[in-house]
Amino acid sequence: MGSPPLFRMFGFPIHVKGGFVLFMVLVVVVNGGPLGFWIAGSAAALTLLHELGHAFAARATGANAEISLDFLAGYASFVPTRPLKRWERAGISISGPAVQIGISLSILFAMDVNPLDRDSFASSPASLAIWWTGPVMGLFNLMPVLPLDGGHIAMAGLDRILPGRAQKVMVWFSILLTGAIGVWVVLTPDLRGFMLLVILPLMVQIQMLGNRSGPVTSQQSRSTVGEAAAWQRGDLSQLPDGHVPSPWYRALQQLDQGHPEVARDVLLADFGERGLPDWTPPDAAPDEALRQLVGLLPRPLPHGRLYSDLVLAHILLRLGEPELAAKYAAETYSRTPSTDPALVVARAAGALGDTETAVGWLRAAFDAGTNMHGLEVTVDHAPELTSMRDDPRFLQLRARLDG
Repeated sequence: MGSPPLFRMFGFPIHVKGGFVLFMVLVVVVNGGPLGFWIAGSAAALTLLHELGHAFAARATGANAEISLDFLAGYASFVPTRPLKRWERAGISISGPAVQIGISLSILFAMDVNPLDRDSFASSPASLAIWWTGPVMGLFNLMPVLPLDGGHIAMAGLDRILPGRAQKVMVWFSILLTGAIGVWVVLTPDLRGFMLLVILPLMVQIQMLGNRSGPVTSQQSRSTVGEAAAWQRGDLSQLPDGHVPSPWYRALQQLDQGHPEVARDVLLADFGERGLPDWTPPDAAPDEALRQLVGLLPRPLPHGRLYSDLVLAHILLRLGEPELAAKYAAETYSRTPSTDPALVVARAAGALGDTETAVGWLRAAFDAGTNMHGLEVTVDHAPELTSMRDDPRFLQLRARLDG
C-alpha cells in the first residue's frame, strides 16, 4: 500500500486515504443539512462493512487481507497463499455486497422501515440515507460488469465455460454494457446526475483492456535496445519516438546526483500512472543499481499499474529475493488476476524448490489466459522450473498448451 494503516479492525489493517475524507465532505456539502451527514456517515460505515465482508471471506481461504478506503471507493486487497478455486473467488466477491445489503436491511427493519415502500424509506433523512447507501448501492455493485463485484462473480462463472478467455470476454462485455447504459443515462434527463457512476467504471474497464499482456512487438524491441543504450552508454538517442527511459533509469540519475527522495518519488509516481506504458523494463541495469533503487521504496512495497507491478516483481526475482517476489506478485495477482503475476509466483516457488506451489500457480496462469505466449516461454525456458520439467503435472500442463 505504501503507507501504514490508520487502525486495525478484527486484525485487518485499515488504510484511510485523504480522498475518502474529501469525498465524505463533498457528500455533506452537496446534500446539505441532516441528509448530507446521514449519507456520509452511512456510506462510510457500510463501505467499511462491505470491505470487511471481502476480507473475512479472503481470510477463510487462508489469504492475508487489508482494506483501503479512498475517493468514491473502498477495496480489500488480499494475498492468496495458493491459487484460488473459481467458487472461492466468486465467494470473496459476493461477500462484500451481501454484508452491505444484509446489515442495511436489518437496520431498516429495526427502524420499522419498509425498503420497498417509498413513503416509508423516505420518511426521514436517516432511513433514506441507509436505503441509498445500503441495499441500493449493494445491488448496483452486483451488476455483472467489471470492476464491480458482480463482474468478478460473473467472470468466475464464465471461466468454467471459457477457461483462459473469461477476462477478455468480460472486459469487452462490460465496456459494451456500460457504454449502452451511458447512452441511456445521457438521453434521460432525470438520470443525468448519475453519469459519474457510468464514467468511472468505463474508465477502469478501458484501463483493464490496456493492461492485457501479449507478445513483444517490434516497437517494444526498439525501445528495449534504446533502454539498454541508456544504461550502458547514457545514450538516449536510440529510444523510438513516443518512448522514454524507464523510471528506474531516471531514478538512478537522481540518486547519483544526491537526491534519494526525488529518486523515490520518480519510482512511486510511475505506479500511479494509468494506461499503456511508454518505457520498457530496465533489463540492462546493473544488479547493484536496482538493489539500491528497490531499497528506496517504502514497505510494504507499492502497487499500482499492472505493468509497473510486474517490472518490480521481476526485479525482485532477478535480485535473488524469491520469497519477496512471490509475496509481491501474489498481491498483484489478487488485485488483477492475470497470467503474468501468476508466472512470477510460479518461478519464485520453483527457485525455492516448492514444486507443488509452482505447478499450482502455473495452472492459475493458464486459467487466467491473458498471456499464453508468455506462459509458453516461461514453461519452456524459465531456469527456475528446470528441475520440475519431468514432473507429470508439469507435462500435463504443457500438453494443455499444445492442445
